[in-house]
Amino acid sequence: MKIQELKKVIISQREEIEEKSENEKIIPREVDFFKLKKYLSMPNILLILGVRRCGKSVLSWQILKDLKSLPYINFDDERLFDFTSKDFDLLLQAFYELYGDFDYVVLDEPHNIQGWELFVNRLRRTKKVIITGSNSNLLSGELATHLTGRYIDFTLFPFSFREFFRFYDFSISPEDVYSTKKEAQVKKFLDDYLSTGGFPERLIFGREILVRIYSDIIEKDILTRYKIKKKKTFKELTRYLISNFSSEISFNKLKNIFGIKDVHTLKNWISFLESAYLIFILERFSFKLKEQFIAPKKVYCIDTGLANVMGFKLLEDKGKLMENLVAVELLRRKSYWYNSWEIYYWKDHQQNEVDFVIKEGKDVIQLIQVCYDLEMHKTKEREIKSLLKASKELRCDNLTIINWDYYGEEEIQNQLERGKKSKKFIKFIPLWRWLIEIEK
Repeated sequence: MKIQELKKVIISQREEIEEKSENEKIIPREVDFFKLKKYLSMPNILLILGVRRCGKSVLSWQILKDLKSLPYINFDDERLFDFTSKDFDLLLQAFYELYGDFDYVVLDEPHNIQGWELFVNRLRRTKKVIITGSNSNLLSGELATHLTGRYIDFTLFPFSFREFFRFYDFSISPEDVYSTKKEAQVKKFLDDYLSTGGFPERLIFGREILVRIYSDIIEKDILTRYKIKKKKTFKELTRYLISNFSSEISFNKLKNIFGIKDVHTLKNWISFLESAYLIFILERFSFKLKEQFIAPKKVYCIDTGLANVMGFKLLEDKGKLMENLVAVELLRRKSYWYNSWEIYYWKDHQQNEVDFVIKEGKDVIQLIQVCYDLEMHKTKEREIKSLLKASKELRCDNLTIINWDYYGEEEIQNQLERGKKSKKFIKFIPLWRWLIEIEK
């Protein structure tokens, strides 16, 4: 490429971001900006990962908002189609000519260019580098090869529920949780959030943009990148997984449904979907690793809006949507604040199931059930029974049932062994309260 062409792209992209900052509402993300910026002083590379269009580029600008000028380039641009590894020196020259000397640089989706990691390795010796990308395997894998111990990765998610209602200039104070009027308003926001999700662009352009985001993830981040030949079968598998969010899956069953001869092909395809952050898989908890590996998994979609728009389901299952939302929120909290968490689900041979097991170190620290309606006695009884069985097996007494309406704590008489009783306390909390009442 010619240096003048590069300069034109750099300036054009900068003007686009500046225009977006001026004309669109930019919501401060609820991440630890101090900690993220501190990662850059080591010197380390800060790697911001996440699903396409979740706000990674904007976050990089928010982290470095105090800088008057910031060298930035997004390689996911058709004008850079002819850019090769030989052009990286020209890019550096263009930055110097446009900005003078600089300390920080942001490279957006550089893994589109072969040999990018070698350039970054050279660049980070004198500069502080932020890299954003929508593929965890390619980015972290290639960096790990060349930059052992010299980068920190952080996963960004679409808007949380708290960020979602801040977009509408809605706020809620601790005492507002006792206000019937505020509760009604929050639930209205929650219904919208459950149905249409938290992608920032969805709030501006409506649900239609979700179809485009989904298509870009499938076509650009997976089919083209991994050169998948059986495109139709892959797309059918993806739609099936997204339609069956919050459900158990079995590799062998999926292999038979879609006529895939080799289970390794199936596992690779699912790993591609995970690396693009479209879905994620939870393992069934077991103290025996072998049992954990061979047991069915549970699949979740990164965003309930995507699941609603792209799934096959004709009727909305609010309980499944709630469970998917809780799963994403738990992973968000793990990424943002509780890095030592491990998240599983639990199920025994009698089919008693607990939706989420949170483990930290050697201990299980919380068990969470998600249920839409607790009005039916049998439903409530079933959820409690499963919690109590898991509580005994996993030696955890921190028990929570997230539901739609009911808030309180109940003392449960638990028959642990024949002739012996033990008291257990279960906390019941509405989904909206659980989503906003976070302790960091």
